Formats: sequence, structure tokens, C-alpha cells
Amino acid sequence: MYEEIVSGLASFIGKSPTAFHAIANIGAILREHGYQRICEGEKWEIKPGGKYYVTRNDSSIIALNVGARLTDYCFKIAASHSDSPTFKIKENAEIQVKEKYMKLNTEGYGGMLCASWFDRPLSVAGRVVVREGNRYEARLLNIDRDLLMIPNMAVHMNREVNNGYAYNKQVDMLPLFGGDECRKGDFKKLVAREMNVEEESIFGMDLYLYNRMKPSVWGAQKEFLSCPQLDDLQCAYTSLQGFLRGADDEAVNVYACFDNEEVGSGTKQGAASTFLYDTLYRANLCLGKDEEEFFCAASKGLMLSCDNAHGVHPNHPDKTDEGNCVYLNEGIVVKSHAGQKYTSDAVSIAVFRGICKEAGVPLQFFANRSDMAGGSTLGNIAMSQVSMNSIDIGLAQLAMHSAYETAGIRDNWYMIQATGRFFESRIETLPVPSLRSTV
Repeated sequence: MYEEIVSGLASFIGKSPTAFHAIANIGAILREHGYQRICEGEKWEIKPGGKYYVTRNDSSIIALNVGARLTDYCFKIAASHSDSPTFKIKENAEIQVKEKYMKLNTEGYGGMLCASWFDRPLSVAGRVVVREGNRYEARLLNIDRDLLMIPNMAVHMNREVNNGYAYNKQVDMLPLFGGDECRKGDFKKLVAREMNVEEESIFGMDLYLYNRMKPSVWGAQKEFLSCPQLDDLQCAYTSLQGFLRGADDEAVNVYACFDNEEVGSGTKQGAASTFLYDTLYRANLCLGKDEEEFFCAASKGLMLSCDNAHGVHPNHPDKTDEGNCVYLNEGIVVKSHAGQKYTSDAVSIAVFRGICKEAGVPLQFFANRSDMAGGSTLGNIAMSQVSMNSIDIGLAQLAMHSAYETAGIRDNWYMIQATGRFFESRIETLPVPSLRSTV
């Protein structure tokens, strides 16, 4: 059971080197399950019992499984994010070094662990905009071979590196592309060749580095999975599988995956944008509901903000709050924060605890040490646009924001089971949320 889920997750991540690829692959999975694509720039026809999805910027997606009986309905949402820390290739990328090397000029995207990017096989993927006549078309690119590497400097040339080193992204982190035969313009030539287009037809590129290392299942009992982009494609994939398992016929069931969480979500396709509000509001109108009913449905709803959590590090257990330790393979993590970086509160925790109890899924609870700053996620950001009850959950992992992260294989099953039961259950939220199973 676990092996099949891990195989599916590893395959999904392997085919999703960028947010653009992840969303394209999620869209393909949705279509296989009978979901119809709708476009923001066209009029929508959404009906009870229908299945739909919409994308924005090719890097965020929202899917709707509309219940057939919407007399007293709510919105139930599982949200995750499609992006991961990496390096974006700049427009004029080639830098020649003494006519012997060609490297590419990049800039950091998100808060990556720089050291994890050295001495690994890398390549380039993303989105290329091609002009054909008077029409512009966005196409996916994945140069599917070992193409680049960021070489470490030998310890002989930096004797103090093991005592701590501040990496300079403009100096230390630029990838080597070619040798003395490489010339300016060769990178765009390569892109054009891979796209099977003329160079002159390329009018725009959003290209990123990605780690080529294959996923690995390891450990004494093969209990761990390591691969790139577990944060947050692990949650994106497993919550999608839960979403596809079933739905509440008295709700608008929603799967969302937003881009740009790693840089603050403040884009037109991020959780801080109007994408979620626009989609839910337009769907509400199409279903013949008025504005008052929309706000009622939101107030009675619940969102699961699904983003991975920091597991206790085996070499640094002191970095975790003493009473709120979470471990790989021991269940879904509920994240709380007094400063409201996480949306979990007594109400949403109680409802989700009931869901997990019915699903037979163990829960863990995470809080930062009170003397250490933690991270944030998309939950409270999304709720600034559509206000409803929300809980921040995730799966425990090690080496978050590394180029090669580690998680537990059993936790994938736990997330699928919990989100599946969430979508199958009826949530009644007045005056205090309660749970009524529909299965």
C-alpha cells in the first residue's frame, strides 16, 4: 500500500520540475477523473453535480467538485502550493569566464539551503512563450538531461568553509554551463532546439534550475523517502488524491494549489491574490446563489492549509519545542502559532481531530520554540481574501528547503486518508462547527 503511493508521488514529482509542470500534471490527473477545464476569460457554466478546474498563470489551479444538493451548503477547501525554492535564470544569462568556461547568471527564488545545491546534476525547466504569427503561446520546457552543475570550491582554497561560510548567490551559486567551445548565444540556441522552434520566435522565458537526483526510498525498514520538492508537492499530491476519493454532496468541494508561497504569495496567482475569491464567487453566481448565500457558505466552511512541517532533527532535537515534537511516519502535523502565522485554533483543531479519528489517522502537534522565529504558510494569507475557519496541517520532514528533502513513507497514506474523509464528511458550523459523516 505505502509503496504504491510512494511510487505515484515520486513519479509526480519527477515530472514536475517547476510549478508550471506541477499544475499541468495536476490538470491531467483531474481530466482523467472527469473534470472539465474552464477559463477565467470566458463565461462559466457550472451546475450542481459538475466537476471543473481553472488555472491562473499556468502555475496555480483550483478544482471544484460541486455537490448535487446545495440547499444548505458550504465551501470545503484543501490548499497547498506548487513552488519550491530554486534559482531563476536571468534574461541575459550567459557569463564567460576567461574564455574557458560559460556559466549562467541566476538569482535565488525563495529561502533555499544553498549548500545542498552544490555538486549535484542540475538542469533547466520552466515556461517559454513562443510567437507564431500574431499569436503568443506558452509552452513547457524540460531539458531532460544532466546539463549544469554548481561546483564547490575545494577546501584547500577555502580552509575555513567547515567553520561556517556565508554563500553569496551572485558569486558562489552560479551554475557551470559549458567549456571553452561554448559561446554567447548557445543557451538560447539550446532552448530553441529543445522547443523545436527558431530562436527569433522565443519572446519570453521563465526558466529555473532543478535537481536531477532521483527519488530514493531508504532506511533500515525502507521507511524514508528523499527527493526534491517534497515541500510542498508531497501535500499537493496527497491532498489531491484525497480530494479525488469522494465528495460531500451538500458542499462545493475545492482543491487549490497556489504558486509563489515561497516568496510571500503576493502575486496574481498567489494565495494573497483574488484567485480563490474570484473562483468561489463566480461559481456561486453560476449556481444561482446570491451574494448573501456566498458569505453564508464561506462562514460555514473549512479550509485545510496543507504545507509540510519541521520534523525533529536527529542531530538537533533541541531546536524543537520540548512538548510539541513531531516525527516522520507518525501522522499528520497540526501547526499552531500564538502570533497567528498559522490559522489553527480550538474550533478548527476540534473539527479536524474528529475527522482524523474517524479516518484512523494519528495526529501530531507542532509549535515553534518560544525563543525562535518560525516560518509561515499560505493559510492566513488566503484567509485574508476568503474568511472562513481554517487549520494549518502538513507532513513532518527533514531538511526543508534543501535541494533534496526527506519525509516518511507512511505519512503519505495518512494525508490521503484524512483529506479523503474531510471531503466525504458534512461540516455544520453554526453556532459551533460539528461533524456529520456522510459515509
